[in-house]
Order: sequence, then structure tokens, then C-alpha cells
Amino acid sequence: MRDFSTRHIGINKKEEMEILSSLGYDSLEKFINDVIPSEIISQTKTTRQIGLREEEALAELQAMLEPNVLLRNYIGLGYNDTITPAVIRRNVFENPGWYTAYTPYQAEISQGRLQALLNYEQMVIDLTGFDLSNASLLDEATASAEAMAMAERINPSAPKKFFVSKNVFPQSLSVIKTRAEYLGFEVVVDNLDKFNPAEYFGVFLQNPDLFGTTHDHQVKITEWKEVQAKLVVIMACDILSLVLFKSPKEQGADIAIGSTQRFGIPLGFGGPAAAYMATKDAYKRLMPGRIIGVSQDSLGKKALRMALQTREQHIRREKATSNICTSQVLLANMAGFYAAYHGADGLREIAKHVSHLANLLAHNLEKNGIVLNKCNNGTIFDTISFDVSAPEELIEKLADNGYAIGNIANTMFVNIGESGTFDEVEELAKLISGKDDFENIATKQTLAKHDAFYRKDEILTHDVFKNYQTETKMMRYMKHLENKDISLVHSMIPLGSCTMKLNAAAELEPLSWAKMANIHPFAPRKYTEGYLTLVNGLKQQLCDITGFADVCMQPNSGAQGEYTGILAIRRYQASIGQGHRDICLIPKSAHGTNPATAQMMSLDVVVVDCDEAGNVNIDDLRAKANEYKDRISCLMITYPSTHGVFEAGIKEICKVIHDVGGQVYMDGANLNALVGLVKPAELGADVSHINLHKTFSIPHGGGGPGMGPIGVASHLIDFLPKNPIFDKDYTDANSAVSAAQYGSASILAISWMYITMMGEAGLELATKSAILNANYIAHELSKVGYTVLYTGQNDKVAHECIIDLRPIKAESGITEVDFAKRLMDYGFHSPTMSFPVAGTLMIEPTESEDKGELDRFILAMTQIYNEVKKVQSGEFDKVNNPLKNAPHTMANIMNWDKPYSIEVGCFPAKYLVGNKVFPTVNRIDDAHGDRNFMCSCFDMDDLA
Repeated sequence: MRDFSTRHIGINKKEEMEILSSLGYDSLEKFINDVIPSEIISQTKTTRQIGLREEEALAELQAMLEPNVLLRNYIGLGYNDTITPAVIRRNVFENPGWYTAYTPYQAEISQGRLQALLNYEQMVIDLTGFDLSNASLLDEATASAEAMAMAERINPSAPKKFFVSKNVFPQSLSVIKTRAEYLGFEVVVDNLDKFNPAEYFGVFLQNPDLFGTTHDHQVKITEWKEVQAKLVVIMACDILSLVLFKSPKEQGADIAIGSTQRFGIPLGFGGPAAAYMATKDAYKRLMPGRIIGVSQDSLGKKALRMALQTREQHIRREKATSNICTSQVLLANMAGFYAAYHGADGLREIAKHVSHLANLLAHNLEKNGIVLNKCNNGTIFDTISFDVSAPEELIEKLADNGYAIGNIANTMFVNIGESGTFDEVEELAKLISGKDDFENIATKQTLAKHDAFYRKDEILTHDVFKNYQTETKMMRYMKHLENKDISLVHSMIPLGSCTMKLNAAAELEPLSWAKMANIHPFAPRKYTEGYLTLVNGLKQQLCDITGFADVCMQPNSGAQGEYTGILAIRRYQASIGQGHRDICLIPKSAHGTNPATAQMMSLDVVVVDCDEAGNVNIDDLRAKANEYKDRISCLMITYPSTHGVFEAGIKEICKVIHDVGGQVYMDGANLNALVGLVKPAELGADVSHINLHKTFSIPHGGGGPGMGPIGVASHLIDFLPKNPIFDKDYTDANSAVSAAQYGSASILAISWMYITMMGEAGLELATKSAILNANYIAHELSKVGYTVLYTGQNDKVAHECIIDLRPIKAESGITEVDFAKRLMDYGFHSPTMSFPVAGTLMIEPTESEDKGELDRFILAMTQIYNEVKKVQSGEFDKVNNPLKNAPHTMANIMNWDKPYSIEVGCFPAKYLVGNKVFPTVNRIDDAHGDRNFMCSCFDMDDLA
């Protein structure tokens, strides 16, 4: 029977030998020895595992998860019981057409998921009452911290103090404290009646609050703003509560944040789920995260794109609004579809259902002598809380009867979710109170206590929220959107630095299992032993692969991993009296998240030059290390380099930093070129983040989810973040970076499955195949006439290569954008454009593509090169040609007016006949979209 590695790796042995022969080699080992400097190749083993077949790995994982206990979830604390509609689970969550797509930078072949994200934004806009929403953040706790940083940008002249109501989720408060420390903000936590608005730049409220009560803050906020008009009020709101209650905008808030998890997203032991952020139009350029906006294409048709990208880290670097890169697109899309499927009336039914049951429970507990925590007599939405002297006894009693409720110290929390029932609430009331008496009260009686607080405005009035309440229509709508996009189901996505490899079906299958999907992150540990075994097993695998002493699973994106790595360094240095170190050295070639992260950690960025070969200039590094030796905190370096080469001097580079007392942070974006061959810890790295959504097969989801755990050397272990609810030894010295203890824990199963099925030998072969494929493309494109910008030893590249298009642009006027759009006509997503060098394409084929697909891409690039030559010769017009007009659509065919044939424009290669994916819009006008900013849904008449 075939090993899984032969399913995952695209080239077979025959194709491998053909590629090697074309490069002048007769063995893979000789080739790899010529590519990777011998002094960095590890002499130690990695996982020592023999790869399992798919059915074997699935069986092992299922047995591992067996100890997880599926209790009826009434815990809450920011994570709610919800029902994922089967039509959404089947057609989006489990559909590679959705989960294998990339972030929609190439908008013309991303209109489907861009529309889905616009729907999500419109949902958030309607429910919060604001003008503007972003397209998701990582989780509610990190959104809270992002909102705090945004508030200071809005109100920079106020004192650097931030007030947080004491009745907020502990995990949100923890992440706020982490972020504030290195931004230089003083965080004050107290009751709102102690708040003096003149002394703070912003204030943070939870509504409903930790204890389950919802308040109308309108009068209070008005009074605050009479004292300080520029005060920024942030309100964290339960998204379902906003279906019933006054919007945060109407109450006077300036920013609203929260989670959309309860809109159909499985609990997954903490994630992934999409957080939302909404604000006023005036603050749009200060908002973190991606924003989907409306523009138009070259024919004047409305089209969607990512708007205002100049705010983002890949452009603004250390001046960006945030280091955020990956967010939670797949989950945001699911939440938007959930709202569309239920519509306003359906959401109201769900909201009234949970609110009625919560009030019913509260009524009966109070009647039977239980004193509830009602903060200032607010309205109960879906949660009640009360104090007990023996919490463990009550937790055990309820668990024995199949229920789990929340617990923080001696306070118990009962949260009603979508699947909660009257019978369960009656049983809970009797179990908690110890009395059999239960009184039913009418729904109107429980919901009519605070009529003035219910919202009077209409919500979700756009067509998308009114037209898809039958499964047939919903299924067709989601398929209609899916068909607009190119994903890995169509062709290779050769994005450099992104590693768009196979996301195998067997790796994703467990995510829908009940014992994976329905476990709450704050359930008692004894009922989550299966998950803990999975997490610890993956930790050990990653330690074996990277050489580090420990791995922290909390960061839920690559950017979060960077942040957590630098955080551990700064905490460690402070502990040894080196907290004054405030400089971060970063090579000129670095990804934009590096300087953005350094800035968030209050480090001054000093850029290190690169030499003509693209390597770090070690002389410049040494000079700057000596110049700032007493201030250097760390070096942030990517390996292999962002230029796509193995730098032979990496160990010397690390030694230079260590010799002046600094630490080395290694960006793990390119770990796919190292696994099984080189261990970052052995190179001299003290910490490195690991992009599980690149190297270890978690899909990109159209822009998230991701996971960015960090590997650390032993001296940094004590400085890793913990969770204030889950970890009994938590202190603010180890405050959190994400909401849940293991980030987006459910998707860790994907990487465990990948590593377990590949085995040690398969992982090593995958790395070698990825490097081989990249060198094959570089070699073949060089023969065509393209210039490979940087190479390492023996003129070889690592797992990716950079093609320099600047000479072509200078001679012909054809730009890298024209290449990217023309590749769409050939059925390909463009390689990474203008990163890390402007005017280039960075190509990463990964190990998952077969030689036939590599050859199709090479053919496309060859023919585009020849098209450029025709522009230069005058055979094609300099403006009205297939490259400048790309991409071509079916609408063009219906009214063809080009000076070249339809075949040239739309079917330039034979493999496209019968296998053509047409973009649904022509080239989009980016400038028009930013000049005429609009990030909400438009009427179908406008689209037509």
C-alpha cells in the first residue's frame, strides 16, 4: 500500500530523475549537498517516526481524543455553544474550494470570497451601528488590545493611561496588559464609577459584562465626553446580543469589538473563530486589519478588493497600524453565511431563545435562594453568575449529570447557547439550587423588563440577508461565490514566502469530529485529556524538528508568533537586569511584520544592509552590533533568507549578536526549506516562530486561520505567556498574547496528522523536493531569458526564487502587475509580487506539485515572455495588448474589440481548452477604490 508521502509529494521517482538530469545531477543527495552549506546540516534525527497511512493516523488520533468528555456546554466566558448549519459546514468549512484559497491580494480571481467578506463586514456594520468594519481579527482578546492601541492613535495628546472596567473577560484583560506594557500605557482596572475621563485616552467596557449583565451606557458615555470630547470609548459586545439591544454606536461608543464565534463556528478548544472590529469612517486609516472595499474594473463594473492597504505592515513596516498578517477569513465567511442563512428574523429567534432561557434560569435560582451577581441591575442576556464556597463540588455534581458550567475562583457562570433547551435549564436549576421546585414564566415576561434598551432600528436589510433562507438557495449562492475564485483545486499557487502546499483531506477530516469541534477551552482539564495529549504530542514533534527545548502553542498567527517570541526575549532580558536593551536589528530584506512587531514591542529598528548577492552584510551587521552593543535586544532574521537563498554565514551572524549580549529571533516563514535537514536551534536561534499554516499543512483559508507557535531555547521557557483561566500558576508576569491557552487549538490536529503520516523520512523528502522544484523552475526560466535575482552556493536557490522583471519593465513598459494579471489568463495565481524587492516575482512551487504542473507554469511564463517581446517589436501595441488588458473575461468575449484574437487573449495555451477558469471582472482600479472608499454591501442593481 502507498505511503502517504507519495500522495503528498507531487513528483514521482521518474519525474525526480528527469528534473535532476535537467539540472545536471544523477542523485538527489548530490543536488542537496550542492544547495545547502554542509556546516549547517543537522547531524541529529528529528521525529524518529515511521509514517502512518491515512487510516492508521486517523485511528490513532481518534483513540487519542477518546478521553475528551462531551458535556453539555454552558460555560460561556467568551465561547458559546452554537450550531453550525450543515449546509455551511459541508460547502465551506469542509470544502477545499474555500479553505485552500489565499489572501485575496489578486482581487480579479478572488471576487467570491471578497463578496463573502463584504457580507461579513455588512453584518458587523448593521449590528454595531458603525460606518466601517474590518474583515476580521484573530480573537476577541487580541481585538481588545488592537482597539486599545487604535484608541491611543485617535487620541494621542491625552495621558498615556487606559481604563478597563473590572467586569471584562479575564483573557481580554490579560492580552490588554501584555500589549500595554511595551506600548508604554498604564492600565487601570476598576469599577466604572471610579473612572475620571479627563485622566485617560480611552476606556474599555464589556457589554454584556463578565457576570452576564447588559447595560445601556448612553447617558454615562455622554457625561464622559462632556468632560473629554476626544475620549475613545471601546465596547466589547456579544454579537448575538446586538440583534436585540441598542448598538454600541447608539450608546456613544467609538469602537466596537467582539467575537463572531457563536455565529456557527465550532468551539474547537478555543479556535479558530473570527473577531470583529467596527468604528467610525473618520478612523478608517487608523484601523488594524484588512478592509474589503468596493471599486470598479476597467469596464466600469463594480468589483471588490482589499482597500487602504497602505495601512498594513507589508507596506508601512514599523509605521503600520499593526503587525497583523493572517486573520480569520474562512471563519469570518462562515459567520457571514450564518447571518445570511438565518436572516434578521432567524437571529432574533435565536437571541430571544437564549435570553428567555437565561432569564428563566435566573428567576428560578433566585426564587430558590441563589444570590446572583447582577451588576448595577443590568439586563440579563444569556449568562448568569453566582458565588459558591465549594466550586469543585458543584462542578463535579453537574458533570456527573452531563453539564459543564464556567468557573473563575469561587464564581460560577452559566451561559445559554443556541442548542440550550427548556428541559436542560430546568434540570440545571434543580441541580444548582438543590430544590425540585421550577416555575415557568412567559417569554414576554422575561424579555420585557427593559424595553427602552431594545433596538428600534432595522438590521440586516440587504438582499444577501433576505434571499437565502432555504438550503437550496444557500447552497447555490455559496457555490456561485466559490466558482469566482482560483484556489488549489484549480492550479498551483506559486506564492513565494507563503508555501501553498497540499492540505490533505485526511488532515482536515478530524476537525468535524464532535470530540474535536465541541470542546470548550475552559472546560475542566480532566475532561479535555485527549486534547492535551494531542497538543503535547505536536509540541514534541516540533521540538524534535526544530531542536528547541520547548514550544508555546498560544500564538494564533505567524505575526502573533513573532510578537510572542520578542515578548519572551524582552521578559527574559528584564529578568537579568537587561531591560534597557531597546534596539532590534533587522536585515533590509525582512518581511514587513518584523519591523511592525519590533515597534509594537517598543524596540527601535536599525536596518542591516544586504550585499549584492542578497545576503546579510556581515561587516555592516558587526559594525552596528558594536555601535549599539549595550542596547541591542535582538536580531530578527529569516532563514533561508527572504531572498530565497541559504546564507552560509548564518552561524556567524548569530554569534555576532550573542557576543554583544543580544538574542536571535529567527522568522520561521521559510521553514519548509529546513525540515529534516537543518534545525534552527542548532544555527544559533534563541526563538523561532513556526507557521503551521505554511510548513505543516494548515490551509490558508483565504487569509486565515493560521497558527504561529514558537520554539524557544531553555532560558526562555519561563517567560512564555499563559492563560488567566486555564493555567493555575498564571500571573501578570506571564500575561497572555491570545484568548485561549493553545490559540486555535482544533487546527493543531492538521499539523499532527501531517507530521505523523509523513514520518521522519517523508518530511525530509518533502523538503528536498520543494528545493528541487524551485531550482527546476529557476533553471528553466533562466533559459527563457528571465533573470534570477539571487542565488546561493553553486548558483542554487533554496525553496523559492526571485525573478527580476525590472529590466523587462524598463525596455517594454510591461510591469510586474501586468505579469500577475496575465497569469490569470493562463489559469494561475501570480507569484508574490514586489516582495521582498520591488519589480520582481517570488516563486515558491512547494513539494506538492507534479512535474506536469511545474511545466505548465513554465510554459505560461515562457509565452508571456514572448508576448513581451512582441510588444517590444511592435507586433503588439504598447498599450492595447494582451498583457495590459489582462485579465480577460467572458464579458470581453461577448463584445470582443481587441486587436488580437480571442484565442490569444483568453486561450493562449492548449491546456486551457476545456479547463479554463475565467476571472469574473476585468482589471480592478485600485486607486478608484481608495478615492471612493466604500466597505458595505451594494444593491444587486448596482452590480448589474
